[in-house]
Amino acid sequence: MQSAPHHRSRSRRAAAAALAAGALAASLLSGGTAATASPYPEPKASALPSPPGGENVKVLVFHASATEESPTVDAGIEAIESIGLTGPEDQRFKTVATDDASVFTNEKRLGTFNAVVFLTGGGDVLDPEQEAGLEAYLKAGGGFLGIHDAARTEPYSDWFTGLIGARPASASPAGVQRATVEIPDRSHLATKGLPLEWKRPDKWFNWASNPTGKVHTVAKVRESSYQPGTGANGVDHPVSWCRDYSGGRSFYTGMGGTVESFAETDFRDHLRGALLWTTRLSRADCKATIDANYAAVRVTQPNQPGQQDQIGEPHGLVVAPDGRVLYIGRGGGTNEAPVVTDWNNPDIGKGTGQIHVYDPATKKVTLAGALTVFGNKGGGDELTKVEEGLLGIELDPGFESNGWVYLHYTPHSGLDRDKQVAERRVSRFTLDRATNKLDLTSEKVLLKWPVQVHSCCHAGGGMAWDSKGNLYIATGDNNSSGFSDGYSGNNPQPNYKGLSFADARRTAGNTHNLNGKILRIHPEPDGTYTLPEGNLFTGKEQDEGGGKTRGEIYVMGVRNPARISVDKKTDILYAGWVGPDAGAPSTTWGPAKYDTFAAITKAGNHGWPFCMGNKQPYRDRNLPDPTKPLGWYDCDAPKNESPNNDGLVNLPPVTGNTIWYSPQGGAPDFPRNAAGVPSYKNEEATYLLPWLKGGGQATMDGPVYRYDAAKAGAGAWPEYWDGKWFVGDFYDADNPRHAVLTDPKTVGKGGLPVTAESLKKIIPVGQGGIRNLMDWKFAPDGSLYVLDYGRGFFTSDSQSALWRVTYTGGAATPAAKDLARKAAQ
Repeated sequence: MQSAPHHRSRSRRAAAAALAAGALAASLLSGGTAATASPYPEPKASALPSPPGGENVKVLVFHASATEESPTVDAGIEAIESIGLTGPEDQRFKTVATDDASVFTNEKRLGTFNAVVFLTGGGDVLDPEQEAGLEAYLKAGGGFLGIHDAARTEPYSDWFTGLIGARPASASPAGVQRATVEIPDRSHLATKGLPLEWKRPDKWFNWASNPTGKVHTVAKVRESSYQPGTGANGVDHPVSWCRDYSGGRSFYTGMGGTVESFAETDFRDHLRGALLWTTRLSRADCKATIDANYAAVRVTQPNQPGQQDQIGEPHGLVVAPDGRVLYIGRGGGTNEAPVVTDWNNPDIGKGTGQIHVYDPATKKVTLAGALTVFGNKGGGDELTKVEEGLLGIELDPGFESNGWVYLHYTPHSGLDRDKQVAERRVSRFTLDRATNKLDLTSEKVLLKWPVQVHSCCHAGGGMAWDSKGNLYIATGDNNSSGFSDGYSGNNPQPNYKGLSFADARRTAGNTHNLNGKILRIHPEPDGTYTLPEGNLFTGKEQDEGGGKTRGEIYVMGVRNPARISVDKKTDILYAGWVGPDAGAPSTTWGPAKYDTFAAITKAGNHGWPFCMGNKQPYRDRNLPDPTKPLGWYDCDAPKNESPNNDGLVNLPPVTGNTIWYSPQGGAPDFPRNAAGVPSYKNEEATYLLPWLKGGGQATMDGPVYRYDAAKAGAGAWPEYWDGKWFVGDFYDADNPRHAVLTDPKTVGKGGLPVTAESLKKIIPVGQGGIRNLMDWKFAPDGSLYVLDYGRGFFTSDSQSALWRVTYTGGAATPAAKDLARKAAQ
């Protein structure tokens, strides 16, 4: 289909009227506060077709301005006309341009347009009847696209503010600057083909009120890539967004502030996608990040007094293929339950690790079973409390037919009270799927290993499967960092009866020890396991005399990987672990506590206790006086020279991590000297991920969401979230609770996330919300289950609960029946 050249109407308002209107709105053109406006009439009963336009698709470009016309108008019209004349035949449209606002009171003419584009230059360009006509057009199902200065148009109108979504702040940079635009929406027609990080020059508005959560953001500008000035919006700075509004569809982009923008291929593609949606040529989801479109509901009730009938001390969950949720209690009892802390007492630390089942079909909870565990000593310092117990749960890939459940736990029966050493194990049990009861006599012990329990904490516990039937098991490094001032945890001296409890080189940094690792095994039907190819070691290496490696190790150098996940589409392993306790970096000892998330694409060494973050080294310690420093560790060729090491001295090189954060901010980085050692001076730090911060911090890795249309239920999170990795923290203050997007080109190689979106209003924080996030998993139907630990420690309380978070926004728009033209077959 061809179109005649666009037609521009030149019947402008008188110059005096334009100047008067411009003066009247002077304080508003840059985001000032509006004076009280005269009432606008309600839209009268309209003769507009519903929806406007039709198969003969037309787009109206309106370009009036209360001040001198912007030089971008001609470039914008030409670009939109070109978009309409090119591309697939069924995506073409005719362009008509005008600055005559009377079109909005001419229902017969207005009703022929599928979408209206505002290339306006700001100010009051519509009288009350004309704005009422535009409102009637939207209510009838029309589409609207606003470009750049359109956000300064109709400054007195609340309705138009809602149509646009935001107004420019008075303090916005005036000049053209090159900046990086992040593209979080990889599904919307306007952004799916754009680079993840789109570098381009433009004029960048700051917003008087940030629209995030009220609109669906498809593009954000990264403020660290340019100078946003005093009116900056911060780490979350939307630049293009959309939403269903007033019966129709509204898309706005703050880009397009320069003539050159409209000649860019990528920017034209951005406009093309926006026009395909606003004209109803295609459907798109403009609801996915609007906070009001999500509902978080607590699905478990408080326990009965003195019981744990609904939930134990929350510590992990898994969702079965049929939607049932199995969740575990670590071992802490109710507040009234006795706690034994005397090592002379045979019941020292004895607790109960429960397995509960929530059935969404009946909304009932069943106590499936309980294990007697070592893990209930209450609170206190690191030489008193304990974090062992029932730590992890997974279901066999064939669970629907065999009912097999894998539990990662510390049985009380394996405790050596004399040496203060316990046994950690991963066992397989069978669940009766008809009664939701666990057969405790069915236990098959796959793997077991010793852990010292004289000091705590950081027991790990997470488990996950890949698509090949390999089971990943996250084990913690429970050595105390209190004897190294909260830094690397590499003090070799403190020991109990000869066993070191403050030297993580004995555990996490040891190639012959299963603690502080992520193991990978292939469980077999008879309850044994084999080792898959591609682990970090085979267990048969002859290096340094042989017998110094374990073939189960996939990842070494992790501290407390309590939560791990595997994206079955890519088989990438995702993990998070807690750092030590130092509150600030030290020029003597190294980085502050870094809590860490890593996307792991192959077996490797992730650094602890030698290096953290993006290969930032710690300092070695002298003997016999470990308070005296030696040299910095070499992250590219680390050596484990601890007297407590029975593994290899020469370790695999350290792989940089994806996300790390400290009390000072997200991904601290420092200038480095000629030897590559960071300065570790606070005042010299650069924060590469300014969207997150720590303080009290405890990582809780989440899943990568995968949208499955065939299985999606009514509450399924939409396709927008597909491929996004959910990262969170136990604490809900300034800590992360975000969905992040990684670059496939750099993921697993130390590449930083491209963009991140806060989930704190969707997965609500604060009083009455989910304050202490312990675990989160998506169900097959696309809804999200979240465990809230509660408000105490080493116990369950009235706020310990399982929650379900669902999407309520409905299907993409426009409805299929309202499409202007069916797609080509």
